[in-house]
Amino acid sequence: MDKRVKSSEREAFRLIEEMLQLMESRGLVELEMEHQGLRIRLKKASTAPTAQLVEYVTGIPQPAQPAGGTRSTPPAEDSHRIVIKSPMVGTFYRAPAPDAPPFVEMGQDLEVGQVVCIIEAMKLMNEIKAEVSGRIAEVLVDNGSPVEFGQPLFVVEPHQ
Repeated sequence: MDKRVKSSEREAFRLIEEMLQLMESRGLVELEMEHQGLRIRLKKASTAPTAQLVEYVTGIPQPAQPAGGTRSTPPAEDSHRIVIKSPMVGTFYRAPAPDAPPFVEMGQDLEVGQVVCIIEAMKLMNEIKAEVSGRIAEVLVDNGSPVEFGQPLFVVEPHQ
């Protein structure tokens, strides 16, 4: 793994830990922070003191690039397609519960801010939201699969 990725990942986890401590010490229910292009929003999911929902909004859309460990190869860089990548290491879930329908399906229209999946990391369920509207062209990861930081999850054809 690239040293830059490890450093970025460590920085994200450090920020999350600091945010959790701040929420606990101040009795906050919700806290949002942006740092170096990464926006993190923590929100308590219930009244239980340890239950928190972490929401990641993907960064600036970037052209698709080939990557290892995916089910199919994303389109070439000159394509107008956008890849939604994992902002963290964890377990990828397409639905909010095992018996629930997936958040998004191939061919489905997608809106900015719409939840596309959940990544479980450190026993926190992290909602991943889109920052682009368009149509889901490909789902690149199987439900329940481990994902790495920066791994492509979905390919989106943006609305023109």
